[in-house]
Amino acid sequence: MARWGFFITFEGVEGSGKSTLATSLAHSLESLGFQVVLTREPGGTPVGEEIRTVLLRRGQEMEGWTEAFLFFAARYQHVRRVILPALQNSRIVISDRFSDSTFAYQGFGRGVPLRLLQRLNKLATLGIQPNLTFLIDLPPSEGLRRKNQGEITRFEDEKLRFHERIREGYLKLAHRAKKRFRVLDGTQPLDTLQQEILETTLRRLREKGKYRGPIPPYHLNP
Repeated sequence: MARWGFFITFEGVEGSGKSTLATSLAHSLESLGFQVVLTREPGGTPVGEEIRTVLLRRGQEMEGWTEAFLFFAARYQHVRRVILPALQNSRIVISDRFSDSTFAYQGFGRGVPLRLLQRLNKLATLGIQPNLTFLIDLPPSEGLRRKNQGEITRFEDEKLRFHERIREGYLKLAHRAKKRFRVLDGTQPLDTLQQEILETTLRRLREKGKYRGPIPPYHLNP
């Protein structure tokens, strides 16, 4: 039976650069011979991508619980069809957002009770948790400034205070799960972040007996 894989997630406020960094890490690990599955939430499956369209479409109001249930539906499909099979086959799974986004956005951002979100999330994830989570932290005002007009979604249309609550929530989540989270200053240069993420990942893989080589400098373009 194949050994269980390794699950990495990237989290952060809008415009934090996590998507670029997740892709960069996937390319670096593939260059070292790892089999990598790069995915995202909401999305990752045809059903999930349809739900993503509904969740991100501008100009529509949506209750916090409605958002949460849609995210959980997409996540269950994602876990069953993509994440679980990949982990069962020794793959490294890198996901641009996962459960912590729900706690930060719908919990701290929208005010949906965290305890209830955690119960439902356990069902949606089949109990699967990331081995390592990178939180790309930066002021929400800076993240929103970085976004191109074509990238604006319903969430970016929210007031700044909403995004500030999300950032505060992420930092609280990271404090509660210090062993899993690695909080990085998102205002650092891109290549600095790429190198730190690669080094941290390879050290964790080494601790799990999944990597025995040296830790190389980051050399791939994002």
